[in-house]
Amino acid sequence: MLETKSNMRLKNIGKLLWLYTFLFPAVSNAQPSPVIQVNAGRATGKWIPLTNYYGYDEPNFTYTANGRKLIGELGALAPGPVYLRTHFLLATGDGSSNFKWGSTNAYTEGSDRKPVYDWSTIDRIFETYLAAHAKPFVEIGFMPRALSTHPDPYVPKWAPGDKFDSYYVGWSYPPKDYSKWSELVYQWVRHCVTKYGAPEVASWYWEVWNEPDISYWHGTPEEYDQLYDASVSAVKRALPSARVGGPASTGPASPKAAAFLRQFLEHCDRTGAALDFITFHAKGRPEVVDGHVRMGLVKNAQDVAAGLAIVAEFPKFKQRPIVLSESDPEGCAACSARVYPQNAYRNGPLYASYTAAMVKKVIELSAQYRTHVEGMLTWAFLFENQPYFDGFRTLATNGIDKPVLNLFRMMGQLRGETLAVEGDALAVRSDRGVSVLAWNYNPDDVPGPATAVTIAISGLPTAARILERHYRIDEHHSNAFGVWKEMGSPQNPDAAQYARLEAAGQLELLESPRWVSCPGGSVELNLNLPRQAVSLIELTW
Repeated sequence: MLETKSNMRLKNIGKLLWLYTFLFPAVSNAQPSPVIQVNAGRATGKWIPLTNYYGYDEPNFTYTANGRKLIGELGALAPGPVYLRTHFLLATGDGSSNFKWGSTNAYTEGSDRKPVYDWSTIDRIFETYLAAHAKPFVEIGFMPRALSTHPDPYVPKWAPGDKFDSYYVGWSYPPKDYSKWSELVYQWVRHCVTKYGAPEVASWYWEVWNEPDISYWHGTPEEYDQLYDASVSAVKRALPSARVGGPASTGPASPKAAAFLRQFLEHCDRTGAALDFITFHAKGRPEVVDGHVRMGLVKNAQDVAAGLAIVAEFPKFKQRPIVLSESDPEGCAACSARVYPQNAYRNGPLYASYTAAMVKKVIELSAQYRTHVEGMLTWAFLFENQPYFDGFRTLATNGIDKPVLNLFRMMGQLRGETLAVEGDALAVRSDRGVSVLAWNYNPDDVPGPATAVTIAISGLPTAARILERHYRIDEHHSNAFGVWKEMGSPQNPDAAQYARLEAAGQLELLESPRWVSCPGGSVELNLNLPRQAVSLIELTW
């Protein structure tokens, strides 16, 4: 009977996804609205900084010079906390990094098979975050070699272009002793409480594993549930106020992933296992069409819609915080565009406009399903010792910020209450200001004309003198990649070139600030928005 109900639910999800694609064709064939209407007098709720979440595979890049530099920038993006998630925090090894690999050697065993704990590398990672006023989004994984049911081989072998047949090895297996695993997690949390204090650690997220519905977990769903229970009880034993959750499963638009997420929620519902927040992943699917990249935002949105629909089936969990603990245009940050041409969107403004459009879609879907999406984590960081702008999904390359990082800087300047908006934009208001984020996203990465857009803002104070600041990301603004190409794409820029690239990677004003009139409490702003451009208009008084 349960299997029949599950099949019926999956069929309903399929119908929902077909209907979603049919009803929202603008997602796949987007053009900006010629008129964007903003009512500054109509707040619709508190602004939730969804983009304050970032992650990456390689934990040991955290404390390199460029890693510290980037984390410092991430920590400064927004007034609220920025959270950082990384894989392999419990993996066994010497701390060296490679593509999609890293280690901390947190757990080994002596000749008597008794645990030996070493938190020094994890401390180094977390202290880098905290020094930048960021916080850990702790991923509890992966399996230490001494605990793995299949310890050999253990270190993965993979490089861009390789198959993954030698990647998911010993670190991806269940523990041979769940009690030792639980004690490891307990000792880890207790150490963090001792070192950083209970209030600080209680403000972190503790997420159990990563994508256990695919080869990151060589166990059954029931064995994952057992791992979850052992981990959660350990976390709560060390710190009852800690936030724990999962299952960090893959995109629920897949029937297999949907079934995994549902069985996990059924398990927590049935057993009463602690579940303070829910996580799943959502990915797009870019492709090469007629020699150019076409983005796959519809697939990204389908994953979100399917996951929210499943969560909404459970009254107990419907209002729990949901974090899309990976949400990206596709699934492999280390798959460079040089090897995978469908990833050529990553260096320029298209990545930024795509992300802006996806943020709005997540907000709309969360409202549609009456759920509470709290975060949308971008899985992108950096890769050391790689060519400049080699097409990895990163926020910076050799210490030079990419345009997408300026989109997150724009998002970080939004604060206050959300406003009613008609058109391809987001708007918020504070006590003495209104900000509007607008974009000209197009899924096809080909040249195209700019679009004339009018932003009509009503409900402003009639007696105010208003100052306008206009920030822009496009081919010529807030775009170090564009400047690098103008230089002739140097792989060994000299000091002057590097300084110019570093400056070009920062958020840039389109024009000098100017005063605008506000007759009757209304303002009309006319702008020419290039294809894939993003504009942030700030009005203050």
